[in-house]
Amino acid sequence: MKKLIVLLLALAIVLPCAAALVPTEAKADSLYIIPDSDKRELTREELWNYQYDTLLYAFNEIYARHGYKFETGSRCYNWFIQMPWYTPNANENSHDHHATYSQCSKIENKNVDLIKDVRREMREKKTTNPKGKGMPTPPAQVNKPRGFNYVELQTGQKLDVYTAPSVYAYRANNGKASVSTNGAVYALGYDNGWMLMLYEANAAGQYRIGYVDGAKIKGKKPALDILSWDGSPVKVEVSTTLTDDPARTGKALTQLPAGTEVIYLTTMYNSSAWDYVETTINGQTARGFVPSGTLSMTVDATEKDDPDLLPGQGDG
Repeated sequence: MKKLIVLLLALAIVLPCAAALVPTEAKADSLYIIPDSDKRELTREELWNYQYDTLLYAFNEIYARHGYKFETGSRCYNWFIQMPWYTPNANENSHDHHATYSQCSKIENKNVDLIKDVRREMREKKTTNPKGKGMPTPPAQVNKPRGFNYVELQTGQKLDVYTAPSVYAYRANNGKASVSTNGAVYALGYDNGWMLMLYEANAAGQYRIGYVDGAKIKGKKPALDILSWDGSPVKVEVSTTLTDDPARTGKALTQLPAGTEVIYLTTMYNSSAWDYVETTINGQTARGFVPSGTLSMTVDATEKDDPDLLPGQGDG
């Protein structure tokens, strides 16, 4: 058996939102008030579609993208600190709006001024525009999973997600699994040009780990490591469920009966240990997770001769 290259990864367990099921893609409105306010000029007409208080967060969102440090405990702080893309500047001077303003692009500065102008108009009309768009439902704990890091992708994309790095691989959600780049995407690395990522699949709290074709990603691509797998053939010793969601629900992709031959790739950790394996579903290559302890993991001669190595650790 080849040397086991065990990646010590950790996936944070994320609590679900109490909401109805939505299509299997990351939710667009859970992270930004106006997702593209840093890329295009907004219009007065569209801003009048928002409530007065929502526009407060909308222009502060532009500052937040540049790391503006909100006062701890303020309502903007309490909102943006939940966002996986928000990183407060270490520089204490970032409390100065004028300093942050100078970091913004011409489009962003123009949008800030326009949003403030519309808010002024609402005050003059003595309206909070109550029928306008309110705040989106905040995500329930968006702390980034350890090991999978948040990556910022160009918004407005919907990418197909496969369980293995190939367009011929098995695709979950009845062949329709996809992710919107308007939502949170966490990535681990590249496998033959395919990005291994984790994202929230629906409002019921289900997450998926799968691959998107790096060549299909528009805009600047994340700089990530190249992934390396073990590749050893092993057998399932105890009948188990294969899942693409070790982070939350453990929902089954398929069942693996005892005796099934699979390819061991690596082991990942959250509150439990999960073996990442490759198998087939309906004749298509598929990758997923099984609880550690269900595979026939043996050690080779090198490991047996080294008392400092535990079974399965190898020497890497």
